[in-house]
Amino acid sequence: QVQLQESGGGLVQPGGSLSLSCAASGLTYETNTIGWFRQAPGNAREGVSCMTIVDGRTYYTPSVLGRFTITRDNAKNIVILQMNNLKPEDTAIYYCATNCLRCTGHGCAAAVGIDDVGQGTQVTVSS
Repeated sequence: QVQLQESGGGLVQPGGSLSLSCAASGLTYETNTIGWFRQAPGNAREGVSCMTIVDGRTYYTPSVLGRFTITRDNAKNIVILQMNNLKPEDTAIYYCATNCLRCTGHGCAAAVGIDDVGQGTQVTVSS
């Protein structure tokens, strides 16, 4: 059974940084991707970033490209989302999830994970 536990959320001023961690356990050979999606009050869920487990390819939604970085500590089985230059519109609950990549004829993109999902961590960007 896959279990995902997020940590690292909080309150930060615009322009600041936060690092989110997702401790993953129970991953199997069937788990191909892991990443993050978010949901702000009144908004739909949005895929933020996704990583392929086998070869570490990364994907980002355009609004966070150049500001967010997803990495994985293989030894500790932790997925990290480093968020820099945060903006008020980044305010949301952030969830770690598996199966987060959607591919079409136009390419692949980070999407809302649809298999295993953590409990979420709140990120608030405000002055």
